[in-house]
Amino acid sequence: MAARTEKHPKTVDEYLARLPPKYRAALRGLRKTIRGAAPDAVEVISYQMPAFRHHGMLVYYAAFSDHASLFVASAQVRRKFSAELKPYESGKGTLHFTPEKPLPDDLVRRIVRARAAENSARRRTKS
Repeated sequence: MAARTEKHPKTVDEYLARLPPKYRAALRGLRKTIRGAAPDAVEVISYQMPAFRHHGMLVYYAAFSDHASLFVASAQVRRKFSAELKPYESGKGTLHFTPEKPLPDDLVRRIVRARAAENSARRRTKS
């Protein structure tokens, strides 16, 4: 097998720069919404995808050939918003969307805030 010449992105900006324009714009908007909901979170690349971390992982997101995804790192949070997430669900913890049919900003904010609260509560319990 030949070695891959393309390196994995090391930063979120590098990841986004590699995307087709319509996905780049959609994920930049999602990034802004997540950052607004969790301003103290740190952006990282994890599993070769952009993600936000605050006392643990909050959410991951990525673009694929025919959709984009938001990965909610909590079964409890997914259950809490299950009715609203149903149109976007595509497997365990994966929410599919497209630039033409994005996830609602308000829903993303509530998911991220719920994840941040969950991580903070877990951190307090461990202390």
